[in-house]
Amino acid sequence: MTTTTRFKGATGEWEVVIGLEVHAQISTNAKLFSGAATAFGAEPNTQVSLVDAAMPGMLPVPNRECIRQAVRTGMAIEAQINKYSRFDRKNYFYADLPQGYQISQLYHPIVGEGRLEISPDEKDPSDTKIIGIERIHVEQDAGKLMHDQHPTMSYVDLNRSGVALMEIVSKPDMSSPEEAGAYLRKLRSILRYVGSCDGNMEEGSMRADVNVSVRKPGEPLGTRTETKNVNSVRFVMVAITSEAFRQIELIESGGKVVQETRLFDPATNRTRTMRSKEDAHDYRYFPDPDLLPLELDDAFLAECRDSLPELPDAKRARYLAAGISAYNADVLTAEVESALWFDTLLETGAKPAAAANWVSSELFGALNRLGKSFEDCPVTPAQAGELLGLVADGTISGTIAKAVFEKMLESGDAAGVIVERDGLKQTSDTGAIEAEIAKILTANADKVEQYKGGKEALFGFFVGQTMKAMQGKANPQVVNELLKKALG
Repeated sequence: MTTTTRFKGATGEWEVVIGLEVHAQISTNAKLFSGAATAFGAEPNTQVSLVDAAMPGMLPVPNRECIRQAVRTGMAIEAQINKYSRFDRKNYFYADLPQGYQISQLYHPIVGEGRLEISPDEKDPSDTKIIGIERIHVEQDAGKLMHDQHPTMSYVDLNRSGVALMEIVSKPDMSSPEEAGAYLRKLRSILRYVGSCDGNMEEGSMRADVNVSVRKPGEPLGTRTETKNVNSVRFVMVAITSEAFRQIELIESGGKVVQETRLFDPATNRTRTMRSKEDAHDYRYFPDPDLLPLELDDAFLAECRDSLPELPDAKRARYLAAGISAYNADVLTAEVESALWFDTLLETGAKPAAAANWVSSELFGALNRLGKSFEDCPVTPAQAGELLGLVADGTISGTIAKAVFEKMLESGDAAGVIVERDGLKQTSDTGAIEAEIAKILTANADKVEQYKGGKEALFGFFVGQTMKAMQGKANPQVVNELLKKALG
């Protein structure tokens, strides 16, 4: 169980209490209540239907796939799935939502309470904490106002208007910026595994509203503020720290924290006031008269559950059981693309522990250097499997494998082809190796005496000299055995 982070103020230590409301755009080709497209980066107002534009007489029709993806997400976080849910109208002035209200879910959300297990300390994955999730509700997104296109005018782009969102509301269970960062990373990973959201925070398809309050240890909850639409894990962590210290300084100077909505400025790493926080009754929620309640049957729920993939925690447990280290298991399961690539590699017969070490070091390093991802990896799992097989059966050494891998990246040729073409097979010819060992020991008689006198660290020197003489092609195991024999 992780411990609460304490913030130091002029009057002593303070605790921070954090809750996150994550807005995740559902991965569908059409909007929540219309057939308009949802592609990112389209020309303004080119993906707007009559429903999105709130033309008279246009009625919303729920997109079944949006509902399905929300249910699958709820199942992935072990949440209660509500067979009965209902859409409400949230009445508020939306300059970028033509209907003048937002269709959301307040009183009867589609997903109830769930949980997420996080590991805030990357150095100690076993140090975990459960973060409660209050609900997931489905709602439509608003459009986008643009104020920098003309000196005296503002423009509106309705392409996002009506796009389906899942709002994933956590309980105020986080007590440090690190826990909030771990929660967001874990949630994003699960969404990507499930396929319900691409988790791209830079494009706005996943963003967080950050609720922060401070209190002295043991005291009741303080007044919270909500920082809207923070679009990176790092910014969320910085916003929490900045807002916590702002509230502490305000209280210690005799002021009071006001419940309000704030914005985070990445240029200054500070939050600033956006508007005073309205109470729920000011939104005048009421059931949407144009939409019937959603009633989910057992067959639909069964299909949703059966469609779920192996999730990160289950995959990590499987890797650990196969002898893969905890660190490598965490690295490999962090993103669905790397996990799927690695699973395909294992299907070639590669040994799990050795394959995990190679992927975590050699392949990750190469991808970072080339600026590529597993989606456009220049080496296929089958090619990697062949390379690792050549090491496992003694055809090449681990050192030669690194050189072969670099040539695979450059040429795209298979490992076996490169080894044959360039004469890289390692030798286990004891006669040839013994001859080189004899020369090396004769040329380094002083070091031989030192070794026999107790300086055993020199054994590595003799191994290195032998491998150098054999141009790296000698079988290291044979070299070690023959050297031990020759040195008595």
